[in-house]
Amino acid sequence: MRYLAVVFLIASLPGLAQNSEQYRACNDKAKTQGEMNACASEEAARVDAQLNDAYRKLLSQAASQQEAVAKIKAAERAWIAYRDAYMDAMYPAKDKQAEYGSIYPMEADLLRAKLTQQQVAALRELLQQYSGAEQQALPWRASPRRMPKRSRSRMP
Repeated sequence: MRYLAVVFLIASLPGLAQNSEQYRACNDKAKTQGEMNACASEEAARVDAQLNDAYRKLLSQAASQQEAVAKIKAAERAWIAYRDAYMDAMYPAKDKQAEYGSIYPMEADLLRAKLTQQQVAALRELLQQYSGAEQQALPWRASPRRMPKRSRSRMP
């Protein structure tokens, strides 16, 4: 029964993250769990490089707005704390290797890659906003509709 659970888990992992062609090619060649772990580690590193690139571009684009830069940095620190806490919640055991087995490094790296891909998309959206392309990038800003005026009466 445990064997079936592991087979099912391995079969479902490619859908866990939007994996790159490089990851799929590497994983197709992998014959051992160690090789699959290495492929997942490379994927996490690849996505992390994309995150760092998007973050650097965003900071560069917003450089003239010191308050914005401070808020972007605070948001990124908060995201890192969230990512780490989420991963700890997904894998709460102290001895992860003993609890989750040899597949744990692959699972953790693919989850990290998935979370990082989501953050890359968020940073790219911010980058579009700071590059002046927000009209195309943010559909809620695309139309010139105005919000209804709120009553400014004071409560007695």
